[in-house]
Amino acid sequence: MSYQLKRIAIFASGEGTNAENLISHFKNNPNGKIVAVLTNRPDAGVIHRAEKLNVRCEVFSKEQLYDSEEILQLLQNLQTDWIVLAGFLLKIPVSLIRAYPGHIVNIHPALLPSFGGKGMYGMRVHESVIRSGEKESGISIHLVNEHYDNGKIIFQAKLHVNKDENPYTLANRIHELEYKYYPEVIEKLILSEM
Repeated sequence: MSYQLKRIAIFASGEGTNAENLISHFKNNPNGKIVAVLTNRPDAGVIHRAEKLNVRCEVFSKEQLYDSEEILQLLQNLQTDWIVLAGFLLKIPVSLIRAYPGHIVNIHPALLPSFGGKGMYGMRVHESVIRSGEKESGISIHLVNEHYDNGKIIFQAKLHVNKDENPYTLANRIHELEYKYYPEVIEKLILSEM
């Protein structure tokens, strides 16, 4: 059986720590390669991180994402096999979901289906978890469909929410789970179709 290196595009909107972790994981990896980072924010920290690691970075507008075929054409030109969301805050258009069925993956900083949906990202999630008195939180890695945080869950990892927890301490602990598991789960997904 011959293995073909899978080509991955990362979509990110923020600082890009998860994107950087993924780029590092797939550097010189025989199974996957990060071919580009795409962001909707010209001031996103992920741009600097991608450039520092010599990964192509493209900034695009909402109009380019929703009202044209530009992003799809770019992905096709890059021969992209998988799209990985790493703190990407815009909804993925149906045209991309149809072009990459079952090949768009997202990570959410809570245990879905709880604390998901439109507007639930970053600190908002951790604040909601603590306010609700939940005893557990964690990460959910899922496939992307037409609805926010609603696609098939592939993997979850849990942690106990401490009594003295605040959104910042919880966020830091959730980040550790993200860094540990996201690259591993993506690689397993890629290997599962080889």
